[in-house]
Amino acid sequence: MRQPKLIDYALLTILSLIWASAFFNIKIATYSFGPVTIAFLRVFFGAIPVLLLCYYKKIKIEAFSKDWHWFAMIGFINLVAPFFLIAYGVKSVQSNLAAILMSTTPLSSTILGHFYTKNEKFNLVKTFGILIGFSGIIFLFSDNLLIDQNNFTSALLILLGSTCYVIGGVLTLKISKKKNENVTGSILIWATIILIPLVSFIEQPWQVVPRTDSLISVIYLGIVPTGLAWLLRFRILTRNGLIFQSQVSYLIPIFGTILGFIFLDELITIKVLISLIAVCIGVYFVKRADNNLF
Repeated sequence: MRQPKLIDYALLTILSLIWASAFFNIKIATYSFGPVTIAFLRVFFGAIPVLLLCYYKKIKIEAFSKDWHWFAMIGFINLVAPFFLIAYGVKSVQSNLAAILMSTTPLSSTILGHFYTKNEKFNLVKTFGILIGFSGIIFLFSDNLLIDQNNFTSALLILLGSTCYVIGGVLTLKISKKKNENVTGSILIWATIILIPLVSFIEQPWQVVPRTDSLISVIYLGIVPTGLAWLLRFRILTRNGLIFQSQVSYLIPIFGTILGFIFLDELITIKVLISLIAVCIGVYFVKRADNNLF
């Protein structure tokens, strides 16, 4: 993996902002749609710009090639499962809380990357930075204004969704030599195939008359945080590695907290701010370790 440059950090920041905007839009989408429907509409609308780009660039989609099982597996673990779990969890927790919970991914990314990839070995400083960031998440769970017995399970489901992203990231490295657009389009196709029977039998969204804001949010979720963002994620993952890409989860809570406050007037407590500071300190140590500055 190449040493991150300024453009890589810029793209990481853009990806963080895009994914942070997903959480308050998921919250708005839940006003009209169930979690399975949200997951389905995300992959459906997300597939459209990706497949159009593949058609324009004459890139062959290999969704049904000999590697179909990889695309299907990644589609389920990296899209279907986390999209459902996060949408279900956001129904009963603030969107900014969900964004902060997603910053747990670097810890598991470091562990999996160390054991299952050749170039993703972690050192003491990097681990220290990740643990500082994770400590902020643990501290957040002590905020009874945001997490209580009524939504504790929902918070855990969001954490589980973040773990799915990590596992999916490791699996994506197995097909990293394939074109970015091909991989993204193929996993979106398989995610759509998997979700069609689920959404048909479980929620039957055609019976719903959605609110305008919910419809706009779910279309945005598909095109931008799913379709376009996953193309950008794959580029970062294959050029800079799993641990560097996982740092996006440190920036997501910062943007997510700000956007949740601006668009949904969500509560920002002292413990939320302290948690964010801990996360930012964690990012500092991880970045310094990546640059061999310690």
